[in-house]
Amino acid sequence: MATILSTKILAENQKQLLLNSGIGLVEYDAISIGFDNTSLDAPIPRNLIFTSKNGVKGFFTQYPEFQTRELNIFCVGEKTKAEIEKEGYSVIASADYGEELANLIVKDFQEKEFLHICGSMRREELSKILKAANFSIKELVVYNTRLNFRKFDSSFDGILFFSPSGVKSYCQENDINSSTAFCIGATTAAEAKKHTQHIIIANKPSIENVIVQAIKKYKI
Repeated sequence: MATILSTKILAENQKQLLLNSGIGLVEYDAISIGFDNTSLDAPIPRNLIFTSKNGVKGFFTQYPEFQTRELNIFCVGEKTKAEIEKEGYSVIASADYGEELANLIVKDFQEKEFLHICGSMRREELSKILKAANFSIKELVVYNTRLNFRKFDSSFDGILFFSPSGVKSYCQENDINSSTAFCIGATTAAEAKKHTQHIIIANKPSIENVIVQAIKKYKI
């Protein structure tokens, strides 16, 4: 029986997808999230970009007054979009990756002032593309990503990675060796490629699709 390591504690229904396919599972949280109390030193533009659902949670928890303000919201990822819609907002444009979203904004949107609501380990591609197109883009960090180092003595047939930070955290104390790295997206795969060439990328950037890729490879 193949054994998989998940670098994120999975929901019960997600675990059952693996276990019902005859795949063993070990799991832990390679990263943890801490929400910061941030202060705003300038007026917030009405055009907001969210690149994670943690950014949505952190922003509207710390600044509930914005729940009644007219905002133009852009986001990365289906789960981020769902979190925004929980707050009562619709999303003007969304994409699977930050680079893709930035190109959509440059192509289709006229207003030039944006605020990126993000975490401490954000990627720079989105801001670089917007700045190169003469957009004003500021960043508001509302949560911190912490790496949780853990040494594993056993080896795994496959490892599920859900962020570049998760790869960094795992590889701080462990080698991927001959394990297959199942990655949620291209940026996570780029980090994994520093440690292995045995990589499979999810067709869609979701936890469930990462699991599906592992099931396709190891199902009994």
